[in-house]
Amino acid sequence: MMNHIDLIDILVVEDNPYDAELTVRTMKKQNPGCQIFVAENGADALDFLFCREKFSKRNSLKPLKVIFLDLKLSKVNGLEVLKEIKSNPDTKKLPVVIITSSREDQDIKAAYELGANSYVVKPVDFDSFLLAIGNMSSYWLSINESPI
Repeated sequence: MMNHIDLIDILVVEDNPYDAELTVRTMKKQNPGCQIFVAENGADALDFLFCREKFSKRNSLKPLKVIFLDLKLSKVNGLEVLKEIKSNPDTKKLPVVIITSSREDQDIKAAYELGANSYVVKPVDFDSFLLAIGNMSSYWLSINESPI
């Protein structure tokens, strides 16, 4: 019998290929049935979410469980992506977890003002990074009840 965890979709928005790969590997290890999509920049993330451009054929009827969003992105920065997500009636309830290297008070404050559900600073240490990603995915994929 499949667990509801096995059926969920996740979006990881991360421009660092190394961090993206570690994040995906860690999440897949804990939740092998999850489908994880990776957007390398803010523009692709928005196109994916709103089924535009190369994602125009994506099934928008299956909601994402959570978005893990970096702030320092090319094309459209993470705060702008967050603002679009939270200002759109179709996506505003979607949980967005900021995962970034920024400890800047202004970034933390801005993220929460725009509706971020959580703000996590990426650990630099490899083992700490894996532990943080594992803990986050466990919480957001297994424990948290999403409104969507």
